[in-house]
Amino acid sequence: MNMNDPDHWATLNEGQFFDRKSAFDRSTSRLRHRKAKDITWDIAETLSAMANADGGELVVGVEDDGSITGVPHPMDKVRLLLRAPGDRNYVQPPLPFHAKEIKTPDGLLLLYFRVEWSPEVHRLTDGRYLLRVHDANMPFPAEQIASLKHTKAQGLFERSFPPGATIDDLNLDLIASLSQKTGHEASPQHFLKQYRLVESRNGLSVPCLAGLLVFGRDPIRWHPRCGIDFVRWEGTERRHGTELNVIKRFRIERPLAELPERAFEAIKPHLRERQQLHDLFFVERLEYPTFVWQEAIVNAIAHRDYSIQGAQIEVWMFDDRIEVRSPGLPPHPVTVESLNRREHLHVSRNPLIVRVLADLGYIRELGEGIPRMFAEMEREGFYPPRFDVIGGVSFQVMLRNQPLYDQATRGWLQCFAGFGLSGDQKRILAYARSHGNHFTSRDYQKLAGLDIYGASSSIKDLIRKGIIRSKGKGSRVYVIEEFSAPREELPEELSRILQRIGKREPLTNRQVRSILGVTRITAVRYLRHWTESGWLRMVRKGRATRYEFTAKLNVSLPKRIGSN
Repeated sequence: MNMNDPDHWATLNEGQFFDRKSAFDRSTSRLRHRKAKDITWDIAETLSAMANADGGELVVGVEDDGSITGVPHPMDKVRLLLRAPGDRNYVQPPLPFHAKEIKTPDGLLLLYFRVEWSPEVHRLTDGRYLLRVHDANMPFPAEQIASLKHTKAQGLFERSFPPGATIDDLNLDLIASLSQKTGHEASPQHFLKQYRLVESRNGLSVPCLAGLLVFGRDPIRWHPRCGIDFVRWEGTERRHGTELNVIKRFRIERPLAELPERAFEAIKPHLRERQQLHDLFFVERLEYPTFVWQEAIVNAIAHRDYSIQGAQIEVWMFDDRIEVRSPGLPPHPVTVESLNRREHLHVSRNPLIVRVLADLGYIRELGEGIPRMFAEMEREGFYPPRFDVIGGVSFQVMLRNQPLYDQATRGWLQCFAGFGLSGDQKRILAYARSHGNHFTSRDYQKLAGLDIYGASSSIKDLIRKGIIRSKGKGSRVYVIEEFSAPREELPEELSRILQRIGKREPLTNRQVRSILGVTRITAVRYLRHWTESGWLRMVRKGRATRYEFTAKLNVSLPKRIGSN
């Protein structure tokens, strides 16, 4: 961040590494100065949360909408604000920080603060531990403090200084090109200092391990296994010896600043394409949603344990799945259980590396990537990602390319499109549909991996929406309401056809062409779309293909059509 450019702060989005605070109270119609003590607590909360996460910067005197309004308080109060991060009355242990007063061209006073990632865990004097997650300062359970301290101890490894390393071991041309991408106009040397990738020692700039891995001319010299090993296996299992089934294998070795993009380019040709109907036309899509498989690789690069130098990231591709393995376990207190529960968490084992990858755009929303992976897989109709620990020493995310539901179930679930159901709620409805139209609380707990309270909350939501009902007073058996799903609007073209022929006889391609006046290919697209949506069911009699109307029409048809 440019410390002398207030206009940049006004347009910068608040997030993992940046926040702004107002010095004015706008809770009433009368504009008033905020109490200095309240602003002091804001400063202490935000900077302690950032120090416990990845570090960051805070500007006081800028509104949420980017308006620069300044700090109008007298100088004794300003000095109180500037001392807040290091004041034991607010934070313990005190934060190591940098603070600066800045005057805008209009004469307004702004207060700039910067705090680095800290090897210690900082607590507010009111007893709270906070952790920066995206743009929020999240409370952190006290019982997990030991786990966070363990991860912070690991974070010191990327800050170590390999013997013999000099600034000449860094690719300054690469740094210059990428610094422009992040909006910096400073020299490569200033860029490196800003990201804490070099340190001055005896008048010389010495790179730390993170700097050598991210921008090194030869990162393998400093870490022999910092790349990615890709293997394409034939079939769905790994075989050895004379039955070895490796189709393709290669290593991707680049500075970490370039490694994600090079990995995407090398791996993408090995992803198969699938056809998916969209607006009556089939479009080609990769067998895995692009964001999901790329996010899995970026996470492995950003969060692997680089102190394990005898193993590298592995991407294994089978016919039915991708497995992305990274050395080390998830950084504490993140667990595979919390990841599989889709919890919004962000803890960095390698905060220096994470900061650069985030500013380069590889990591978009810290703490949001895992939930979005789940959402993208479910939106495409696939099984959710699966996170596991392998052999007690490595972390794996598995992506499956098989549909979660069959075609008929996907069409049936479309009836609930307007309710905003979660993936787990859709899964329990699909389960109930194949189990006598009912389910129990225990079924839901087992299926979704929830405790009884989480399952109860989700079930109550389904009841409130009128989708299910309890089988009896006090019963934990739940039944799907017969016609509780919203009535989906009948497609206009299909309505025209039903007006002409009714729904008693099967529909043919010839009839669609005749009634709608379209070509055979367009008629095929209509029929496939209506089948995918659950309006029709395809039946074959010899070489002839016909389409029967499904029970879904009973919900949405006007009476005059349904009675034909």
